[in-house]
Amino acid sequence: MPTTSRGTSPEIALIGVYEISKILTAARRLEVTLANVVNVLSSMLQMRHGMIVILDTEGGPDMVATTGWTPGLAGQIRSRVPQKAIDQIVATQTPLVVQDMSRDPLFQGHEDLFAPVDDATVSFIGVPIKADTEVMGTLSIDRVWDGTARFRFDEDVRFLTMVANLVGQTVRLHALVASDRDRLIAQTHRLEKALKEEQAPARETSDPAAMGIVGDSPLVKRLIATVQIVARSNSTVLLRGESGTGKELFARAIHELSPRKAKPFVKVNCAALPEAVLESELFGHEKGAFTGALNMRQGRFELAHGGTLFLDEIGEISPSFQAKLLRVLQEGEFERVGGNRTLKVDVRLVCATNKNLEDAVAKGEFRADLYYRIHVVPLILPPLRERPGDIPKLARSFLDRFNKENKQSMSLSPPAIDVLRSCYFPGNVRELENCVRRTATLAHESVITPHDFACDTGQCLSAILWKGSAPKGPVPMPQAQGPAAGAPMHAPPLHAPAAPPPPAQVPPRQMPPLPVSATAEMPVTCPGTDACPAIPGRQSEKEQLLQAMERSGWVQAKAARLLNLTPRQVGYALRKHGIDIKRF
Repeated sequence: MPTTSRGTSPEIALIGVYEISKILTAARRLEVTLANVVNVLSSMLQMRHGMIVILDTEGGPDMVATTGWTPGLAGQIRSRVPQKAIDQIVATQTPLVVQDMSRDPLFQGHEDLFAPVDDATVSFIGVPIKADTEVMGTLSIDRVWDGTARFRFDEDVRFLTMVANLVGQTVRLHALVASDRDRLIAQTHRLEKALKEEQAPARETSDPAAMGIVGDSPLVKRLIATVQIVARSNSTVLLRGESGTGKELFARAIHELSPRKAKPFVKVNCAALPEAVLESELFGHEKGAFTGALNMRQGRFELAHGGTLFLDEIGEISPSFQAKLLRVLQEGEFERVGGNRTLKVDVRLVCATNKNLEDAVAKGEFRADLYYRIHVVPLILPPLRERPGDIPKLARSFLDRFNKENKQSMSLSPPAIDVLRSCYFPGNVRELENCVRRTATLAHESVITPHDFACDTGQCLSAILWKGSAPKGPVPMPQAQGPAAGAPMHAPPLHAPAAPPPPAQVPPRQMPPLPVSATAEMPVTCPGTDACPAIPGRQSEKEQLLQAMERSGWVQAKAARLLNLTPRQVGYALRKHGIDIKRF
């Protein structure tokens, strides 16, 4: 059978260059652009497979775009590129043409990737991708030569060289744009940091206000003194306390007072992320490690190198992930997800939890070895109820912040301060801040009075949420030292909510004995004095109930506050005396 000459004609080459130039000038990610280029080549050349390999600074494959392989083999191409052939093209900076790949030692070990059907001969053409004189990668194709056609390799080499030159200019342009973007981002960060330092008043770093910590109580002063000592070392710190006590604020203060303050402070909320996402977030991942991993990403441990890593809610991580975290804390080494290269970092760890870790260790929910690893220097943050003297200063600080954000000039009257001091805040400092912001937002005048607070109208969310759970005393905190070997590790929960105790100036009203099911709850009182007028004690229980229900508009929750009872007790008493509830 006569053979025919097959090659890239000038017309096809012109059309191909035109189509590829349109792809290269489109606004797409570089990976998508290169994949489109090899797909166009497969429709214009007699070829089985096409491959574009962009090299990294060490000469390894940084980006690979292919066509023609099955999905199973395409997933292995990145780790199995014909590196010997690529190295020769890069070293010589000239095209490489191999008429029979099965006999060439450059392709040993890659027979399964390029093996033809029916033992036909497979040829290879590879050209360098260059920008000026720098070789940035290779463009290659392979085809089956069954002897029925004679390919003109010189024409194909010229065409592929033209395409490779266009690709090289595009890769260089993407690299320049990325470099300029990174430079602009870094410059912006430097300018923002310099502007903050310029605007910040000169203050001593040992001043609590400079660290954002507000409070003059002995408990806070003692804690700040401990923080200043602990910050000078690299020891792991475990911040313990109820929710809303300011654990993140103290973690940042430890970083700012340490020799690492010029390095990053990176924080992670362990409870907010699923285990699979948390592993990638902390350790990072390699390109192609999972679906959607289009690029390599550094984890929080790498980002915090030389600085401080704050792991909030560490008590919520799963036992399986605890084992992975333990190795990093012990050795300072880890691998990215999907990677096999061991990375080593220098990170100061600060952890926080409002969970009873001793009880979790006893139940097998938290590893004992991880507990001892993070429980090096425990700091217990006092709840707001143990330092009520700080409430006025904190409230004024939150109101000042509100005024700056909203360009207002509101203030707290002395009676309003008294209302806040008499309140019980289960949510601690965070709840106090919310209370101040809500009251300032809804206040009608520039001076906040007791009538502006939600408790004056019976709408205090805290009282409704924690009703019937008044504390019998301060919630005990775990001891600073770890559990003794062999001893049971049971400690009261750190986040146990409690409602306010009755104020001294409003004595509880006496009512006839109620059943045990009703009296089992503790009375809840309102924090203000105006909302709880006295009811004559000579009235019968039914008369007291009727009068309280009338005065409260037949709202049981309000009547319960007037009588210093819980809504459950009021409901039982109404049923006991056969009093029908009026509906309006």
